[in-house]
Amino acid sequence: MKIIVDTCIWSLALRRNSVKDNPYVEELRNLIEEFRVQFIGSIRQELLSGIKSKKQFETLKLHLQAFVDIELEYKDYELAAEYCNAARKKGIQGSNIDFLICAISSRRKMPILTTDKDFTNFQSVFPVSLHVPRR
Repeated sequence: MKIIVDTCIWSLALRRNSVKDNPYVEELRNLIEEFRVQFIGSIRQELLSGIKSKKQFETLKLHLQAFVDIELEYKDYELAAEYCNAARKKGIQGSNIDFLICAISSRRKMPILTTDKDFTNFQSVFPVSLHVPRR
């Protein structure tokens, strides 16, 4: 089964001072080795945004090119908007990218690997499948 890996996991894994033996980072490594990682253009943009050094930007951009983006359809965006509206109606906030990740996950039956607690909150409003590190 393919897994969508959220920005927070990539960021954790890419930090120089990342905590060793982090189960989420280890799970990302395993998923990459198993060719199970699914990538979204919005996550690519988030990862590349805010990098001050041109050299670091180019290096990261080159490394991320190994991952092909899922092709999105208009139905993904429509479902993301539905999820956003449903969550806000219940007083639950989230980013447009998070709702898009949920929509892609739901439509394609792919769980999300994340440490972002917003996704747990979304589960009370619409179906979100989260992937838990196997360790």
